[in-house]
Amino acid sequence: MLFFAVSFHTSASDMKNPGHSHTRSKADVFEPAHPVRFAAAQKSTWVSIIINMLLTVLQLLAGFFGKSQSLMADGLHSFSDLVADVLVLFANRHGNRHADANHPYGHARIETAASLILGASLGALGVGLLISAGLRLQHPEQVQAVHPFTFWIALIALAAKEGMFRYMLAVAQRVRSQMLVANAWHARSDAASSLVVMVGIAGNLMGYTFLDLVAAAVVGGMIAHMGTKFALEALSELVDTGLSAEEVAAIRSTLLDTPGVLSLHELRTRKMADNALVDAHILVHPKLSVSEGHYIAETARQAVLRHHHVLDVMVHIDPEDDAQAKPNIHLPARAALLDHLALRLGEAQLPSSRVVLHYLDGKVDAELFFDNKQKLDAVHMKNLLRKLADICVDDPYFRSIQLYHSDAPI
Repeated sequence: MLFFAVSFHTSASDMKNPGHSHTRSKADVFEPAHPVRFAAAQKSTWVSIIINMLLTVLQLLAGFFGKSQSLMADGLHSFSDLVADVLVLFANRHGNRHADANHPYGHARIETAASLILGASLGALGVGLLISAGLRLQHPEQVQAVHPFTFWIALIALAAKEGMFRYMLAVAQRVRSQMLVANAWHARSDAASSLVVMVGIAGNLMGYTFLDLVAAAVVGGMIAHMGTKFALEALSELVDTGLSAEEVAAIRSTLLDTPGVLSLHELRTRKMADNALVDAHILVHPKLSVSEGHYIAETARQAVLRHHHVLDVMVHIDPEDDAQAKPNIHLPARAALLDHLALRLGEAQLPSSRVVLHYLDGKVDAELFFDNKQKLDAVHMKNLLRKLADICVDDPYFRSIQLYHSDAPI
C-alpha cells in the first residue's frame, strides 16, 4: 500500500492580506498599516495646522504693531507648531506604511525620529527666545509700553490652544499614538505660554513694562524645556530602551502562565513607537517533541500579543537553563554521534530504526527505538544492553542510552 502526503501551506502574510500578492509595485495606492490611527492623525493635524497658521499671523502682527515682545515670541511658538504639524503629517504617512524587505519591523520609528527632530527644534527655539529676552532686559530703558489690544489677542490665543490641546489629546488617547500625545501636550505648553504672555502684558499695562520681556523669557524657557523632554524621550527609544519594570513584570507573568512553560530565564524588551518588541527564553520539559515545544512557544507568543501592546514576540525554547547548565556546543552533531556509537558497539550501523538524542547539561541522553519488524533474539538483546551500559560508564558524549521496542521500554 502506498501513502501520499500533500501539504498545503498558507503563509501568515497571505492570511492577513488575502487579496494582495507578495510583490507590490511602486504605483500601488498607499495603504496605511493602521487606517483608523492614520485617519485620526491626519484630521487632527490638519485642524492644528489651520489654527496655528491663523494664530501665527495674528500674534506676530499684533505683537509687532502692539510693541509686545512676549506676544511675538508666542507667535514664533505658534509658527514652530505649524512646522511641527507639517512634520507630523509626513511622519504619520510614512510611519504607517506596511513592513517591507528593508524594514521588516515596519516604519513606526519614523514617528520617533520625527519626535526627536520636533523636540530638538523646540529646544533650539526656546533657547533663542530666552537669550533674546535676556539681552533686551539688559537695557530696561528701551522697553516700551504695549498696546491694550495685545492682551485680548493673547486671550484668544490661550482659548484656541487650550481647546486644541483637549481635542488632540482625546484623539491621541483613542488611537494610542505616542506622536499625537506629544503633539497634544505641545499644544498645552502653548496654552501655558499664552497664559504667561497675558500676565506679562497685563503687568506691562499696569506700569511694570519689564514684565513683557520677563514673560517672553519665561515662554522661551518653557519651549526649551518641553522640546528637551520630547527629544530625550525619542532618543531613549532610538537606543532601544526597554519597557518599564511594571510592563516587563506583566509580560513575564503572562509567559509563565502559559501551560507547558516551566520557567523564564531571559526577557528583553525594547520600544517601537507605540508598541514594543519582546524577546523571551522559556524553559520547557527537556524531552518534549520539537512540535510540542513549538506549540508551547506559539501559545506563549499569542498570549503576549493578545494581552499587551506588543508588535512582535520572539520566543526561544530552552530545554534547560543556559545560565546554570553546562554548554552543549562542544558535542558532535547527530551523524558523528551515531557513527561514534556504532563504532563503540562494534557494528557497521546501529540496529535501531529510530534514534532520539537529547543534548542536556553537556552530555547526550539517547533513546533507541525498534519496531515490530526488527526481530532481535534474546542473546543479541542481552549483549546489546551490556555494551550500552559499559559505554555509558566512560563515554565522553553519552550519559544514558535507553532501548525501546514496540513503544514499550526494555
